[in-house]
Amino acid sequence: MAARHEAAASTLLPVALCILTLLPHTLLGKPAEEDNAGSSALLQRVKRGWVWNQFFVLEEYTGLEPLYIGKLHSDMDKGDGSIKYILTGEGAGTTFTIDDSTGDIHAIQRLDREVKAQYVLRAQARNRLTDRPLEPESEFIVKIQDINDNEPKFLDGPYQASVPEMSKIGTSVIQLTASDADDPTYGNSARVVYSILEGQPYFSVDAKTGVVRVSLADMDRETRENYTVVIQAKDMGGQLGGLAGTTTVNITLSDVNDNPPMFDQRLYQMSVPESVPVGSVVGRIWAKDRDTGVNAEMKYSIIDGDGRDTFDIITDPTNLFGIITVKRPLNFESKPSYTLKVEGANTHLDPAFRHRGPFKDVTIVHVSVEDVDEPPQFDLPSYYIELPEDAEIGTVVKTVSARDPDAANNTVRYSIERSSDPEKYFYIEITSGSLMTVRSLDREQIGWHNITVLAMEMNNPTQIASVSVAVKVLDVNDNPPSLTHYLEAYVCENAKAGQLIQTVTAVDPDEPMGGQHFYYSLAPEAANNPNFTLRDNQDNTAWILTRRGGWSQQDQTVFYLPIFISDGEQPVQTSTSTLTIRVCSCNQEGNVMSCNAEAYSLPASLSRGALIAILACIFVLLVMILLMLSLRTHRKKPYLCDEEENVHENIVRYDDEGGGEEDTEAFDIAAMWNPREAHHHLGKMRQDMLPEIESLSRYVPQVCVMGGGGDSNVHGYVLAKLLEADMDPCAPPYDSLQTYAYEGEGSIAESLSSLQSGTSNTDHEYDYLNDWGPRFKKLAEMYGDESEATFGKIF
Repeated sequence: MAARHEAAASTLLPVALCILTLLPHTLLGKPAEEDNAGSSALLQRVKRGWVWNQFFVLEEYTGLEPLYIGKLHSDMDKGDGSIKYILTGEGAGTTFTIDDSTGDIHAIQRLDREVKAQYVLRAQARNRLTDRPLEPESEFIVKIQDINDNEPKFLDGPYQASVPEMSKIGTSVIQLTASDADDPTYGNSARVVYSILEGQPYFSVDAKTGVVRVSLADMDRETRENYTVVIQAKDMGGQLGGLAGTTTVNITLSDVNDNPPMFDQRLYQMSVPESVPVGSVVGRIWAKDRDTGVNAEMKYSIIDGDGRDTFDIITDPTNLFGIITVKRPLNFESKPSYTLKVEGANTHLDPAFRHRGPFKDVTIVHVSVEDVDEPPQFDLPSYYIELPEDAEIGTVVKTVSARDPDAANNTVRYSIERSSDPEKYFYIEITSGSLMTVRSLDREQIGWHNITVLAMEMNNPTQIASVSVAVKVLDVNDNPPSLTHYLEAYVCENAKAGQLIQTVTAVDPDEPMGGQHFYYSLAPEAANNPNFTLRDNQDNTAWILTRRGGWSQQDQTVFYLPIFISDGEQPVQTSTSTLTIRVCSCNQEGNVMSCNAEAYSLPASLSRGALIAILACIFVLLVMILLMLSLRTHRKKPYLCDEEENVHENIVRYDDEGGGEEDTEAFDIAAMWNPREAHHHLGKMRQDMLPEIESLSRYVPQVCVMGGGGDSNVHGYVLAKLLEADMDPCAPPYDSLQTYAYEGEGSIAESLSSLQSGTSNTDHEYDYLNDWGPRFKKLAEMYGDESEATFGKIF
């Protein structure tokens, strides 16, 4: 291209130089007398000494020497070098230079019209010695002529475009525009022609406008979605030698609803446990659509089947899938399976493609209900019971019923949740479910009982159901009425006969259906009371009126008036309340001034010192009482300490021969001589372990011991201790005081003492010990064969 530009420049250069040659003219001119006859001699017109034209130069000069532009010459230039030419303006000194002696102008840089199309320069001729201007400064223009050195360019490429699938031939896709930097007014350098290099036969381009159009009918997005088209723009009208530029257009076929949906299965099998709650998801189905976006959105509906009322179907948020949910509770025992006929249809239809329909499809869904071990079910969701409060204990309130809904029909057991009946007013029979009372009811204390009854499967205790039983306690007239407020009134000393002193009202915790109605009268013992009378107002109130006048505190300060009250319900309840009426002194308006002057004046006369003295006396008395009680307690303390009263200690102390009644170390023998001492502890209950052997008291004849001498006192004490041991369920069975108190004639074992064993040489027979049972087996083994041994040796 550089050689071509250089050849063109060498051909046109002589022509340009001829055109741009400076034409000399005289700088001096004479005045025209015929034109300026009437003018003053001072106003003479001076002709310009040199005339400028526009300079033209081709762009893109690539020669080695500076490009000659033109020559400046003044007719005042004698060729002696006295004139100096000066060049100023755009590019002077950088792009253009001038020979100040000859006036030759050269371009020292490469010129590009697309960068700058023209330059404005100024020239002036000056005296070289004085530097005075010989002529005024003048402008001239250097214009750069265009050559075809720029190819067309697509400034916005590559391009993205879309067109609906199935579009008709000639449908516009996109319009492309290529820009050429060359001069559109000079030749064909900027005349662009478009053509398609790649993308046939699907698309074409208009040569003049650059509009890309569809050139193949029925292009299907589902078959191919993306296309790449290469477009060329060539200048010089597309002729040979023109420059060209290309760009890429990526075309996407947009979707239209031209494909009907279709289920991938004609039969769906699903299962769901019978215990799932309403709203649970059973499964999902999908009618596939080859289209995308809104053209693939679906709407599902159940159009037939025996499960239309049991199941429902909704569309998921993507509007693609159908979700089957439970609409009603399931029961495997009543119906183990369901069949649904489901339809899926497009929601956005394109009228241009209705002939490709129908845009819907149908499938069958079979739902199997799985058996689950369910808790028992009550025949009612809740129970409501009304029960009068006077119902007897053991009254059957209601019989609740629950059954196992499973095929096994396991046995059900009933119980009451204790947190719902903490006071245990009710009991439920475990097998029948009969709810009964076990305590008396009182509506005035608890008017409602909300009980929770539990039903549990016998074979699977984890399966428990509950039901609420609301028991309303009905009112029974079982409470007598009584006076309300204060049971005191007053009468003024100046009160007259028939004067109202008090209005009394009654209250009854019962709530009869017809409302409360009370009847008032004076008690029979006060029916002829000379001081007061009672008037029943028949509105549940009564008036207390005086019968006389002349009241005086000196005569009597307090009167007691018994009032008889009855209610109007059956059974009638009555009560008698006593109204205390005090005689008081009043002022003229009837306001009480004083009811008991002495009683009220007494506290006022007590000083602080007197009150302190009274409190001190009370404190001293309390201290003395506590000291007396403490001394009395120490006086009654037994001789043996707690450790010595241990039953094992007693056994050890008796582990020697002899002693008997004379052995006084194991217990207080002195206490046996006081029969009154034995009666103070009859009510005491022992806190020891339960006895393991029966007491011998059943074999001891109980004789009267009231009176008599010292022996009778001892015998009475022993019997008292025996009675105490018999009444004590916690008495120990081993050695203790009451066990060894059965000595003497009153015992069928006779005396076991060793006091008299030394004086008798007779052989003792102990075979009867074998008849006393296993408790005396060890004793019988020890003494059954040794007849010479004494029984008391073991103690």
